[in-house]
Amino acid sequence: MTSKDNYDAVVIGGGAAGLNGALMLARSRRSVAVIDAGAPRNAPADGVHGLLGREGMPPSELLERGRGEVRGYGGEIVHGEVTTVDRDGAGFAVALADGRLLGARRLLVTTGLVDRLPAIAGLRERWGREVLHCPYCHGWEVRDKAIGVIATAPMSAHQAQLFRQVSADVVYFAHDAAPLDAERARRLAARGIRVVDGEVASVVVADDRLRGVRLADGTVVERDALVVATRMEARGGFLAALGLSPVPHPSGMGEYVPSQAAGATDVPGVWVAGNITDLTAQVGAAAAAGALAGAQINADLVDEEIDRAVAAAREPFSAASEAEASAAVTTAT
Repeated sequence: MTSKDNYDAVVIGGGAAGLNGALMLARSRRSVAVIDAGAPRNAPADGVHGLLGREGMPPSELLERGRGEVRGYGGEIVHGEVTTVDRDGAGFAVALADGRLLGARRLLVTTGLVDRLPAIAGLRERWGREVLHCPYCHGWEVRDKAIGVIATAPMSAHQAQLFRQVSADVVYFAHDAAPLDAERARRLAARGIRVVDGEVASVVVADDRLRGVRLADGTVVERDALVVATRMEARGGFLAALGLSPVPHPSGMGEYVPSQAAGATDVPGVWVAGNITDLTAQVGAAAAAGALAGAQINADLVDEEIDRAVAAAREPFSAASEAEASAAVTTAT
């Protein structure tokens, strides 16, 4: 190992979960560094929704405020990308792509996830604009509009029902999914959700505005907004050296890093929070999870320091006892 900066905790990921975790640690007078690669999942979104007191705030503004708050308590923001994390004695060595090395007694990983969109022409370009996935993040913004839900995952029919709450005009595009069972078909029909068979070939755009979809047979169905279920993949490949890697999520929605309720993983000293372990967490839930993990990390460090203090306090007594025993032997002889 080369020389490195050492911290009580290193937070990998500078989103809501990471910054809130760092805030809790910094306010507990812990030395903490947040490594931020500058690629938040919600960057394409116009605003953050469902976050009390910050409704509609641009994601970039929310993060900038968070970084300022962490710095205000002595925390550091390190711009960079983590390549590997290894054990280093009782702690961890975090290597960055630019060659820097950070040492940490504990790790909080909040790198989030990557949304893998279906291979439909034009879909990626409208992502975060008229192409959406979450009714609680974007439903209000497309209320009363013509919405299309493309069946790309097991939860797509459920998505259609949720978006039906904000609009009476919802179409379910069967695309290449397995046929709906009788019960799901009845439930969609009961709510007036029309099912359109046939593969979706491309997105139709005119004047920089989504106009609908084109099916493989050439049919165009007009829509103002489209809903897809992405495959959500946790950003955690750099943890492999610790024996910690993303695994398939039980829902079939993607991959995640499993954790306990407060974010502790199976690797001692490593916590996770936010979308890396909770695929459906919105900003508020991710921030809350980061705060809880940060508090748990501080408590874990406190316990370690108490153990050290107790051991150190015992040492003089142990030495004195040994000296008394030795003197007693000498006297006896």
